[in-house]
Amino acid sequence: MPRQLLLGLAALAAPGTALAATVQGPTPSLEFAFSELVTLGKEITPGATAYGKRNIVPITGGTFEGPNIRGEIIPGGWDWQLQRADGCSDVKADYMLRTNDGVIINILNQGALCPPKPGEPLTARTIVRLEAPAGKYEWLSKHAFVGTLELARAPDGTPAVRIGIWMVK
Repeated sequence: MPRQLLLGLAALAAPGTALAATVQGPTPSLEFAFSELVTLGKEITPGATAYGKRNIVPITGGTFEGPNIRGEIIPGGWDWQLQRADGCSDVKADYMLRTNDGVIINILNQGALCPPKPGEPLTARTIVRLEAPAGKYEWLSKHAFVGTLELARAPDGTPAVRIGIWMVK
């Protein structure tokens, strides 16, 4: 693509230009959906690969609760991690929730976990995809969600992560 065309397209997409002004609809907002305390098992480290250093963390259980949902995290999920050259890790956790009324919901939580600045806690922002059966919780399958993740400990001292999940409205 010619350089002049690229520069012209970049100028059109800049904030305050005609192209940026064509975005319509309300500005998205966030509504708290639920929080999780996810317990973790001993990590498995396959080692360096052509793509980076792999790390696998078993998800061993936990709990979740929000205004319209609560239950337990089913043991058996995994957090697949890939350490990147920039020191961050791509994370992809895939696991199941069981609501207090017995409904099983799949959750896929993906993001980048980067080293914190000195004195700051380790946190991450994630994209969350939920797959719920038709019925009471199908609203989870019909919205976009974002999450926050921070290191934690379960009440018994087990390694864990605390995840906050917000629905994009």
